[in-house]
Amino acid sequence: MSNKLKNYTNGRWEAHKGEGFSQYNAITGNLISTAGSEGLDYEEMADYARRVGGKALRKMTFYERGYMLKKLALHLDSIKKKYYSISYLSGATKGDSWVDIDGGIGTLFTYASLRRTMGNQRFYVDGDTAKLGKNGTFVGQHIMSPKQGVVVHINAFNFPIWGMLEKLSANWLAGVPAIVKPSEITSYLTQAMVEDIVASGIVPEGAIQLDCGKGHGIIDSLTSQDIVTFTGSATTGRMLKSMPHIVNNAIPFNMEADSLNAAILGEDAAPGTVDFDIFIKEVRREITTKAGQKCTAVRRMIVPEKYLEDTQIALGKALSQTVVGDPAAEGVRMGALVNRNQLEVVRNRVSEMAKITPIIVGDLDNFNLVGADKNKGAFLAPIIMLNDDPLNKTQSHEIECFGPVSTLMPYNGIDEAVELAKMGKGSLVSTIVTSDVNTATDYAVEAAAYHGRILILNEESAPESTGHGSPMPQLMHGGPGRAGGGEELGGIGSVKHYLQRTALQGHPSMLTEITQRYQYGGAYKEKDVHPFKKYFEDIEVGETVITAKHTITVTDIVNFANVSGDNFYAHMDETSLEGTTFEGRVAHGYFVLSKAAGLFVDAKKGPVLLNYGLDECRFTKPVYPGATIGVRFTCKEKINQEKKSEDDVAKGIVKFLVDVYDETGETVALATILTMVKKRNQEDEL
Repeated sequence: MSNKLKNYTNGRWEAHKGEGFSQYNAITGNLISTAGSEGLDYEEMADYARRVGGKALRKMTFYERGYMLKKLALHLDSIKKKYYSISYLSGATKGDSWVDIDGGIGTLFTYASLRRTMGNQRFYVDGDTAKLGKNGTFVGQHIMSPKQGVVVHINAFNFPIWGMLEKLSANWLAGVPAIVKPSEITSYLTQAMVEDIVASGIVPEGAIQLDCGKGHGIIDSLTSQDIVTFTGSATTGRMLKSMPHIVNNAIPFNMEADSLNAAILGEDAAPGTVDFDIFIKEVRREITTKAGQKCTAVRRMIVPEKYLEDTQIALGKALSQTVVGDPAAEGVRMGALVNRNQLEVVRNRVSEMAKITPIIVGDLDNFNLVGADKNKGAFLAPIIMLNDDPLNKTQSHEIECFGPVSTLMPYNGIDEAVELAKMGKGSLVSTIVTSDVNTATDYAVEAAAYHGRILILNEESAPESTGHGSPMPQLMHGGPGRAGGGEELGGIGSVKHYLQRTALQGHPSMLTEITQRYQYGGAYKEKDVHPFKKYFEDIEVGETVITAKHTITVTDIVNFANVSGDNFYAHMDETSLEGTTFEGRVAHGYFVLSKAAGLFVDAKKGPVLLNYGLDECRFTKPVYPGATIGVRFTCKEKINQEKKSEDDVAKGIVKFLVDVYDETGETVALATILTMVKKRNQEDEL
């Protein structure tokens, strides 16, 4: 590795100017490299991202961008072993590195899968159509299009890969380029991966740039179309968020800050129970993973007062089995803090807190190391402090030690446990270990407003639980108050941070053509060839079949009841209808839908491979014997799919609107069916 880390700007790699920031091996204290921002022109970088990267990404559809994420994830997964040896330099164990490296790549895969949901347009069609006119000729539809700026990601030192990839996943899927500003402490690992991303050629030029240094001034040239995301300390985040340039230009600022997360032991989880053991195991893992350097780590352990001593003993026993030292050494389960400066910060905060909340497990100075030297590396043993009066000794709810440090505190009753959890002034996550439904419900309802995520852990959920400290791509990662008020991750929700929501208004036919999603009331495109005889590429949104008609009879109803076994009284017993909304024996809704299928299906073999599912089925008007039904069968939307292998059939999903109407012209049933349709071009990957 070069002594000077190179930054990636305007399509080229360049070493920083000046001395830069020295990066040290967390285990040995040896110099790794230097990182610096000197020589970077941030205004030029932002312009390049908007002009080159943004335009290239916006030419791609959501589906194409999602497929790009998939290809990148596959590529990085194939070479990921190389990042582990670099990750060890930060003091991370193999398990810590797995969370960072494999977790980051896994997030790419998850966001890649959203391409099927977000569609094959360059903008996202959001929500349902709003009927704005009495006769249905004037409607509204929200769309979400990529912001035409650049996002600056300011990341923390603890997850140099996951912290980058979990944000890039969302902004790239949205169609927005990024300037990545990892922490200068561990940017050597981020840079190694960015080199491979750029070299792969999978993402467009300008979609990513990298500043490995401190980044002073990086947000000064941003505009209202740009975005800033921040992960790190609450103090730094608030300072950046309140900068005049951010405020005056209304620049979106998404903040995820370290918080004083809590784990609560339910009163039913008494010592000796499986749930008590689960609590001990979970908090031990959270204290020692990444040497406690996680924004989601458990900083406060809130337990029933009657279990306080048992919890202390169990924690002491569990943590005494944690071997600290060089992650490469046999048996080591916890590595070092990221550098000796960070070690000094944590030690000072522990010493300050210990004046009021004494250390009951561990020691700042006296602990054993394996394969390492205390005087060279950034090592600290797990520390547990005791706050015997947490309602009044409030520093446990105010001071965070960003290392393997947590405070044990008692509570009396679930209301007090909730109050203590809320004293953290907003957290990313809290866990309650309980099998009691009432306890879990009371905690969830009362504590939810103060937390971004609540894990309810017990014997039933533990086997598959991803744990207190593991944000999942499908769910929101963020929290209120001290935690920053932002939302990272959360599936489509996080993608929307990079999109502008706009309301389109007009005639349904016009909005159908723009959105490529059929808007009810729009013009029908009647064709000579049934859509079931057409390949995926040839079917048009709005293409409609007006079917033949069928008159419902009592025999239809009886036969369907015999076949289905549905003998609900409204279908079979006319004497039981008094006091109901029905005027007489009524046809089964599912018979109406089944008969509709018989009317719109073209039976001969063709490009339609199978019926893929049914969405949004509604029965809007009773159908009585003597009613005559027909179907307006309209292509509503097309969803692209790529081939899963060379032998796979190239295909896509077509959504059809099934509008069943009666002899008066009124709709009696509405449903959306999904069909899997073969593509004409079998070589077409997308």
